[in-house]
Amino acid sequence: MKTDSLFYRLFQIFPPLLFDLLEFTPSNSSYSFESVEIKQTAFRLDGVFSPPKSDKNSPIFFVEVQFQPDKVFYHRFFSEIFLYLRQFDPPNPWQGVVIYPNRPTETGKTFHYELLLASPKVKRIYLDELEPLTNAPISLKLVKLIVTPVRRSVILAQEIVKETYGKITQKQLQLQLIDLLETIMVYKIPTLSREEIQRMIGITEVDLKQTRFYQDVFAEGRNEGRNEGRNEGRTQGKQEEGVNIVMRLLRRRFGSLDAAVENQIQVLNLSAIEVLVEQLLDFTDISQLEAWLEKH
Repeated sequence: MKTDSLFYRLFQIFPPLLFDLLEFTPSNSSYSFESVEIKQTAFRLDGVFSPPKSDKNSPIFFVEVQFQPDKVFYHRFFSEIFLYLRQFDPPNPWQGVVIYPNRPTETGKTFHYELLLASPKVKRIYLDELEPLTNAPISLKLVKLIVTPVRRSVILAQEIVKETYGKITQKQLQLQLIDLLETIMVYKIPTLSREEIQRMIGITEVDLKQTRFYQDVFAEGRNEGRNEGRNEGRTQGKQEEGVNIVMRLLRRRFGSLDAAVENQIQVLNLSAIEVLVEQLLDFTDISQLEAWLEKH
């Protein structure tokens, strides 16, 4: 399972999730979450929570999700933090946060960093030790779902679906959470199709058609199609509109596209575009898009 990308999507949707995990209430709630590249090095800080620039007192949080054993993890983690501090020289205090699925995963060498790890500057979170989820926010339940054994994950996923529909009133946020929940379950039970998982946890086909990209891609195409007098005109109108909007979404997500990639997308029929919209939910880099286009 691509746990780091799932976590970072969660942080983007629900920035307060970090503070729920830390059991910390920031004085400023307007934090932004981003990935930051440190120039002239091979380092990239995958998760940086920053307060507004006008706030010089609230801490910056450096967050890493570590689900694989890595003996040199702390060498890299602290190097990235201190290179960031040198390059950007922020006036804010800082705190490091490492999220592990459990304690055995933490295999990084700690000898040089014992003072830091024992100080309030670093917080280590072990997801299997989180408190019971009875009254936990939905974001924490999604985190717990990632490390819940498959045999118990279906019940928890069904609970999250019901709570999302019942408690989340913002439609866009609701759809984002359902989309993310579905993606987690697809990773956890790869032997089942998306349709089987949707039925299992209570997501209907109507809900799927409203997730993440689907509405943006096809709403305008359907409207255009209704105004056409012939079936061919409707299909052509939706296909062209679908291609145009998919192109804009891909450029916004991955930057400029290679001409060969654009040409491959241009010739997709409407059915293939619909499939691509659903697959885009799982793409984390351009190479996955290119591999999908080669097969289709």
